[in-house]
Amino acid sequence: MAQYFEVHPENPQPRLLKQAATLLQRGGIAAVPTDSSYALVCHLDDRDAVDRLRRIREVDDKHHLTLLCRDLSELASHAHVDNRQYRLLRLGTPGPYTFILEATKQVPRRVSHPARKTIGLRVPGHRSLQLLLELHGAPLLATTLIPAGASEPLNDPQDIRARYQKLLDAIVDAGACPLEPTTVLDLTPMGAGAGVGPTLLRAGRGSLQALGL
Repeated sequence: MAQYFEVHPENPQPRLLKQAATLLQRGGIAAVPTDSSYALVCHLDDRDAVDRLRRIREVDDKHHLTLLCRDLSELASHAHVDNRQYRLLRLGTPGPYTFILEATKQVPRRVSHPARKTIGLRVPGHRSLQLLLELHGAPLLATTLIPAGASEPLNDPQDIRARYQKLLDAIVDAGACPLEPTTVLDLTPMGAGAGVGPTLLRAGRGSLQALGL
């Protein structure tokens, strides 16, 4: 049965999020708010937790998961980033963007793209999630909380509780999220040669103009 943590959207209580972080460190799965929608998260290096997250979300190992990082320093330790990519990342973090980059050896192969060895990374701007990442002390692996057969993610924490309370270890309720997906940019072409820009894979909440694109 999931523990339910109702936190203030602007000033989340560290005491409650510390409890949620402890559950994640012990291999738990949590539903958390982001700056785009609610997501399921687990500890990156816990294989059993990752497998369980996929089962709850009802996706196979071909479904790409995203790494949530506290800041650019943590992101850069899990992805190869050159100077041009870094300048663009600085403009978009924290914020509602997912960046596809070449994964470093710190990222388990089972969660990176099997052919390209890439990983999607985010530095979210949501205050509750930022504090949870800080208290957890490491990146979290995430997938958008979309029920099987649905096309839209869940955005009501009470709805998430009703549907998933027997499957999850924690639900962090910080109110409704914007319910708009992140903008996804593949930055790997930028490392292939001078003058090559990123590839837009999905237009979402993150503005391209804010990145100078």
